[in-house]
Amino acid sequence: MTIEKNAKIYVAGHRGMVGSAIVRRLQAGGYTNLLTRTRHELDLLCQGDTFDFLAAEKPAYIFMAAAHVGGIHANNTYRADFIYENLTVQNNIIYGALKAGIKDLCFLGSSCIYPRDCPQPIKEEFLLTGPLEQTNEPYAIAKIAGIKLCESANRQHGTRFVSVMPTNLYGPNDNYDLANSHVLPALIRKAHEAKNRGDAEYTVWGSGTPRREFLYVDDMADACVFIMEKNIHDGLFNIGCGDDVTIRALAETVMDVVGFKGKIVFDSSKPDGTPRKLLDVTRMQQLGWQARTPLRTGIERAYANFLETVGRT
Repeated sequence: MTIEKNAKIYVAGHRGMVGSAIVRRLQAGGYTNLLTRTRHELDLLCQGDTFDFLAAEKPAYIFMAAAHVGGIHANNTYRADFIYENLTVQNNIIYGALKAGIKDLCFLGSSCIYPRDCPQPIKEEFLLTGPLEQTNEPYAIAKIAGIKLCESANRQHGTRFVSVMPTNLYGPNDNYDLANSHVLPALIRKAHEAKNRGDAEYTVWGSGTPRREFLYVDDMADACVFIMEKNIHDGLFNIGCGDDVTIRALAETVMDVVGFKGKIVFDSSKPDGTPRKLLDVTRMQQLGWQARTPLRTGIERAYANFLETVGRT
């Protein structure tokens, strides 16, 4: 199936970091009939409302970017919320699409679906081969269930539901709340506030030794639209840049971009999480896609967005 430029495309979660990036990418690509709903207009936790909406609108394609997300603290603290809300929202959209006769959907998961101690880089076939990282297990289980629901729908009903697993994302519309954000936006905010206060140091959770891969969110959106336009019918695809850095190196780059001249103090009483998480992106590269935004360039753009939206003072 080829998606026409005027085909109706539903972006679930269009106000979030990933959803808003997908909207930007679709608009830049000339797609003119984008379907969006705010949480006030459509509560995706309500099965009846979600089913009715999909049955009435019947979009040609769905990007499933709506999710309850957060960093290591939020995942570990609000465990019941994370598993319940993510299971409910994705079940309502994926099964609602199935009931409405919608054939094409892109489900966005997370690299935390893979076992904690995976061989590196992580291949898609490593899914369900070992125990998960405990701090984000509820979120990961919800996302694994979404992948399996898509696979099962394809097998039973002939749908074309594709699952994509992004690495750690960052960029415009990120969450900079220090209690609930992911590591990179938290570092940006900490460094910015430390600079403004004239502090001599700023504290980073953990030992600084874990390695993480980071992908600018507009690259992620480009990969999702690429999959739609390439008419990929099925499967699981890692989305990343193919390179990683230590948390220490990341914090140092953030300091440099922000202009904080102090030093980093690592709080080893806080959890490190998974020791390393680097995705094998061979499948996407073989299709002809790769990330284009270098880490420092992406951090510079993210900091500019932070200054516009959060850190004006």
